[in-house]
Amino acid sequence: MSLLLAVDVGNTNIVLGIFDLSKGPKAPLLCSWRLATSRERTVDEYGLSTLALLRHKNIEAHEIARLVISSVVPPLHPVLEGWAKAYFNVSPFWIEPGIKTGLKIAIDNPAELGADRLVNAVAGLESYGAPLIAVDFGTATTFDVVNEKREYLGGLITPGLKISAEALFQRASRLPRIEITEPERLVGRNTVQAMQSGLFYGYVGQVDGILARLREEYPSAAVVATGGLARVIAQHSKYIQHIAPDLTLEGLRILWLKNQG
Repeated sequence: MSLLLAVDVGNTNIVLGIFDLSKGPKAPLLCSWRLATSRERTVDEYGLSTLALLRHKNIEAHEIARLVISSVVPPLHPVLEGWAKAYFNVSPFWIEPGIKTGLKIAIDNPAELGADRLVNAVAGLESYGAPLIAVDFGTATTFDVVNEKREYLGGLITPGLKISAEALFQRASRLPRIEITEPERLVGRNTVQAMQSGLFYGYVGQVDGILARLREEYPSAAVVATGGLARVIAQHSKYIQHIAPDLTLEGLRILWLKNQG
């Protein structure tokens, strides 16, 4: 079996996915895992964690034939480069400026575009066509726009829901740190419920407010959501049409294939 290991490195989590390349260009995602991102972990710590996850699915390290990485955490790049070579004996393909994407990057400085945003746009186009609005609920929530000419136009970046909750805890001395969850009722009957309701529905309102303005400019755009909180938020959104939890991993597979000559 010839496998592709796709790695999406975010500020909060590292998501890994395994694709079976023997199945052709539409290689299926066999399994995926989510690890906490840590800038302090060593090559060996990442390596042993990954091997344990693979063996849990009866996958051996030598079956990993290719490896592709997108990352928004530059301090981890040398660690991940070493991890790929030491534990899988492969040099990773990095998502970076200059690779083939099938998109025209129509922003002021294409080099500053986050790899995750590019990957989401490519995967969204593959599944839902153009024009497209891709929303990623991560550490930050990003909105990315591609027009009908397949031009990546840019987007919006807002603080993620967990960042907002943490800021409220840090700056208001009498408010506790709370779990981010869908509230049982709109009107909270205690402080925790009031915070959960305010954060959650306030965030849904923010997301739909931005999407309403974007749909005014791009009324035929498909709206797809991904990221940890996508499914919960999408249930209450007027504009999110598709939920794709593995959108970023699929984008990594697509971009790896586009760049194999």
